[in-house]
Amino acid sequence: MIARLRGALAVKSALHVVVDVHGVGYRVFVPLSTFYSLPEVGQTVTLEIHTLVRDDALHLYGFRTWREKALFEQLLSVSKIGPKVAIGILSGISPEELVTAIEAGDTARINAVPGVGAKTAERIIVELRGKVAGKVWEGALEGQPSDGGGARAVTGESVSALVNLGYKRQEAERAVKAVLQRREGSDLSLEETIREALRHLSQ
Repeated sequence: MIARLRGALAVKSALHVVVDVHGVGYRVFVPLSTFYSLPEVGQTVTLEIHTLVRDDALHLYGFRTWREKALFEQLLSVSKIGPKVAIGILSGISPEELVTAIEAGDTARINAVPGVGAKTAERIIVELRGKVAGKVWEGALEGQPSDGGGARAVTGESVSALVNLGYKRQEAERAVKAVLQRREGSDLSLEETIREALRHLSQ
C-alpha cells in the first residue's frame, strides 16, 4: 500500500498530477487545496497518499498535509460519499473551515460547497461531529506557485477544475472569461485564475 510519494513533479494540472519516482510516473488525484501549494514542474514534491484499490483499478489520492489526508479519509467513511465528492469538498473549503463547520453543525457552510447537497451536508455533520475536533494536525508543507503555462492552457484547465467542483460548464466558462477580461494584460497563473473565478462565482 502506497502511503507517501516523493519525487519530481512531472505533470501538474488542476485535476491530477504525475510524480516521477526513479523513472516511474504515478498519477495522483489532488484537491485544489493541494494543487495551490505544489511547486513548479520538475521540482521535488512530497505527497501523503491514500491508496484506493478496486477490482478494476488502483487510484492514488495525494495531499500536501496530514490534515487534508485525514479529513479525506474521514469523509470517505460517511455514507454515500466517494473519493470524487471528498476531493470536491476539500477543493471547496479549507480543512480548518470544514472542521469548524462540522463541530458547529453549520450545514449551510458545507452545503455552500459546489456539488454538496443539503442531505449530504447533514450526513457529514451527523457522522463526523465529535470525531474531527482535537486532531493533531501535522505534516503541513509549503509549496511554490506555478507560472501557469499559456493563456489557452490556463483557460481550459481552469474551466475543467470548476466543472470538476460541480459548476456547470457554461457558468465556469463565463467566470473564467470574466476574470481574464478583468485582468487583461496580466500574466495570470492557473492557480490565480481558479481563485479569482471562484470569487466571481461566489458573488
